[in-house]
Amino acid sequence: MRRIDDDTSASQNQARSGSDQLPCAGKGPVLATAGPPHVAIIMDGNGRWASARKLPRLAGHRRGVDSVRAIVEACPDLGIEYLTLYAFSTENWKRPMTEVSGLMHLFRIYLQRESAQLNREGVRVRFIGDPMPLPPDIQRMMRSLEETTRHNVRLTVSIAINYGGRAEMVNATRRLAAKVAAGEMSPVDIDENALRRELFTEGLPDPDLIIRTSGEQRLSNFLLWQAAYSELVFAPELWPDFDREAFARSLARYDGRNRRYGAVAG
Repeated sequence: MRRIDDDTSASQNQARSGSDQLPCAGKGPVLATAGPPHVAIIMDGNGRWASARKLPRLAGHRRGVDSVRAIVEACPDLGIEYLTLYAFSTENWKRPMTEVSGLMHLFRIYLQRESAQLNREGVRVRFIGDPMPLPPDIQRMMRSLEETTRHNVRLTVSIAINYGGRAEMVNATRRLAAKVAAGEMSPVDIDENALRRELFTEGLPDPDLIIRTSGEQRLSNFLLWQAAYSELVFAPELWPDFDREAFARSLARYDGRNRRYGAVAG
């Protein structure tokens, strides 16, 4: 996977201050400070949204694409520099084949329809996870989008597809073990920074905030290493209902917290 080179320290990840307005749809603006630099989202609830309306599960996934578009468009205005979206986990292959095939088809459509717009809006797109089990045409489209947008700096969107936090750490450990076996490094050289460089997210700052929609309260194997000091917000809205206003409420909850990174509050 292609990686970017950003040297971001923990101090750079602390919440920003200011008096910006978060523009929202529906009920008007919500006052809050600027958003954190890196927000990650577990986009949960598509199937339940569809089932509640007696629609096929894929209808929920299709509607969820609208929420992706709305949140990506909102991020630059909110001071968010990095957005990471959990699109398809390593466990999602266990779903019915018809749903998996439908998700792959929907992903193709998204890449075809949104790529040009993302590039025009200055969004850099990268993919994290193991791409090899994905259909070859999707892999080609992913590589093309990464290459086309690699110089964009307005927002970096990382899409986690065939991603699992445990698999990521196993992969990183194997890569370090191979380097030790080849004599390229010593076991005593393995520290947190060495392992971090082997992760799919190498070059990205750790997420300041992880949001999970639909009211579920777990990480589901998402960014397990990177979430060590992330704030967690569990939003009640199902993902297809997660609009700019719901996003603003989650950011406001983050803004009210005091991040200490293990130190004593000042």
